[in-house]
Amino acid sequence: MTVPAFITTFLSAKCPDSGPIGEHEDLVDKGVLNSMHFVELLYLIEAELDTELSLDDVTADDLRTIAAIRDRFFPEPV
Repeated sequence: MTVPAFITTFLSAKCPDSGPIGEHEDLVDKGVLNSMHFVELLYLIEAELDTELSLDDVTADDLRTIAAIRDRFFPEPV
């Protein structure tokens, strides 16, 4: 499954000068995400999934790349 458009739109808005963001590119190292952006991103994912995510169940690695976000929160249906 592809990452929902709202994720890539959010990431691009946070760092418009970063250029294209690769699927496996580290969002922290590229300067796209900081700690406040992580929280905002979690709220967006919660709203999209219509569920509350426990911070005990989410790690920084779950949000480190676009591929990680896709795999953790928007996996292919079985």
